[in-house]
Amino acid sequence: MARRRKVYEGKAKILYEGPEPGTLVQYFKDDATAFNNEKKGQITGKGVLNNRISEFLMLRLSDAGIPTHFVRRLNMREQLIWEVEIIPVEVIVRNVAAGSICKRLGIVEGTPLPRSIVEFCYKSDDLGDPLVSEEHITAFGWATPPEIDDMMSMALRINDILYGLFVGIGIRLVDFKIEFGRLYAEEDVRTVLADEISPDSCRLWDVKSNKKLDKDRFRRDLGGVAEAYQEVARRLGILPEGGPADMKGPSVMQ
Repeated sequence: MARRRKVYEGKAKILYEGPEPGTLVQYFKDDATAFNNEKKGQITGKGVLNNRISEFLMLRLSDAGIPTHFVRRLNMREQLIWEVEIIPVEVIVRNVAAGSICKRLGIVEGTPLPRSIVEFCYKSDDLGDPLVSEEHITAFGWATPPEIDDMMSMALRINDILYGLFVGIGIRLVDFKIEFGRLYAEEDVRTVLADEISPDSCRLWDVKSNKKLDKDRFRRDLGGVAEAYQEVARRLGILPEGGPADMKGPSVMQ
């Protein structure tokens, strides 16, 4: 489709004005970042894979009754989405100890948690997305108590759906980060799932080997980043053995 006015550019995606009022075009880049943008690189084909994977998962969640901003995929790297007002709170759901919770609480990575834990972070790259409580969220007006309830209940429901889906293809959903937005329709306002769900925003481990199939391979210089993303797409049944047409072979540049 013809390129439109750029609305916003983030670390992994660009938003353009959409073809109709109230819509945006979300473009997935190959750029990769870690540690609050301190580490940067490029993974050939990542944008294509994340577009397809996020489309697949958003549709599955929508079928299960989770409201999302996703409308439809436009091409290999772009999807049409509803324009929403992003709530500046990232929601993290953890099933297994990994990443920052291990450092904060001294838990050994890979330890199963007694139950799924939901955490909130203030969405701010400059501050390093600090962990916050519901008190902070309501006191500073980032979200209302009903919106927090919506985000919490949807996050746990999303976890149930995705956990079962991934276990069925031999992948353990260790944790994931999601964002929500306010979708305005006439006088109605709904809290909907926004952004993306992909190996960029999830920790995904092979059930048998615990091999990491997510962005931790980039964060920790483990290599095989693009191959891991492709493996997730293949297991989901959305990537042919030959790979996407515009992928000329996986490579990582730092």
